[in-house]
Amino acid sequence: MLPVSAHPATAARATPIAAQAARLDQVDALRGFALLGILAVNIWSFADPYYASSSSNPHYASELDYLIRWLVSVLFEAKFYLLFSFLFGYSFTLQLASAERSGQPFVPRMLRRQLALLAIGLVHGALLFYGEILSLYALLGLVLLMLRGLSARWAASLALLLIISTALLMLWFGAALLDAGVYSGGPDGEALLKDMALAGSALDTLVYNASHLLDTVSALWLLQGPSTLGMFLLGYVAGRRRLLVAPYRFAPRLPRLLAITLPLGLGGALLYGYWAAYAPGGGLEVIGYGISQLTAPLLSVSYALLLLKAFDTPLGQRLCQRLAPLGRMSLSNYLLQSLLLSLLFTGYGLGLVNQLSPLWIPFLVIALYLLQMQLSARWLRTHQYGPCEWLLRAVTLGAWPNWRKRPEV
Repeated sequence: MLPVSAHPATAARATPIAAQAARLDQVDALRGFALLGILAVNIWSFADPYYASSSSNPHYASELDYLIRWLVSVLFEAKFYLLFSFLFGYSFTLQLASAERSGQPFVPRMLRRQLALLAIGLVHGALLFYGEILSLYALLGLVLLMLRGLSARWAASLALLLIISTALLMLWFGAALLDAGVYSGGPDGEALLKDMALAGSALDTLVYNASHLLDTVSALWLLQGPSTLGMFLLGYVAGRRRLLVAPYRFAPRLPRLLAITLPLGLGGALLYGYWAAYAPGGGLEVIGYGISQLTAPLLSVSYALLLLKAFDTPLGQRLCQRLAPLGRMSLSNYLLQSLLLSLLFTGYGLGLVNQLSPLWIPFLVIALYLLQMQLSARWLRTHQYGPCEWLLRAVTLGAWPNWRKRPEV
């Protein structure tokens, strides 16, 4: 049996993070950076009805189109939700410390928080983006709540077990598809249905999102659930050991860490990206995804290490200050991304699905991200929290927090 603490308060007192009261700008900046990767991936679900389907889009068949799809798979897919998951686990320890400082019971607070997040996620998925991940985070957060008494060693071991087991399962499934002669998928009728729905009226878009929500959430549980929980646990371990509190304890070992994580993470990403772009829907892509389950966490770690190292420079400090407001409003910004993309690509607005060349997608990502950066900074000049963070905090605390910042005296 896994060793657990006798009482939640015991685990809280044993947590080194309990002495830390201030929000870490570096953690917020990492979360803000992760939003860029989330946007760079999710935009394809709106712009390309064939994205994540069993066949390639016949309208995007040039070499440049394939190159862009390959680069997105290599650099972004299956990396940034892992980074977000790690930071979720890290922030869990901050919530634990906050409850300890206030003298409030931790479990009721987290139950209210996660159930509110579940409700927000389901509404978001039904209205705006059926591929939403908030409901997965909400329910897995309850699992993390139950596992909070694990020692750091047991938590890390369980995380590795979840990640490795999922990868092996995907590798086995991919090999079985190849043995059955499935090398790539055929024509995808679902992609045609999505194209018509998102290019239709607002009602067509709403019906499509709502009718596909449960199926997509179930698929996410299978494909991303174990790795998400694994990264929750690793973030929890990092929070207990204060690994993201500058000066960073890993700094002396940074070159050695990068020499391991970056080549392995990038190597797996190159394989997965090639098969995802050029052989979608078949056994090779599934094998690539299995490899990515092992190597994507390493590439995510590399991104975080390089960014944290950059924060130690004068230019990096300014970058941290620009990214941190995005991260402080990560929930609001995630939902805003879906709203903006819906207005651009679906029947809620311009209906540009399957009409915008892949070449323009990266430029649109940058433009939307810079817009969110400006909006976040402006909002937080006068408000303590983002609008959705304010609502989530109200439910968590069972009280109305201040909507605006109090004027300085």
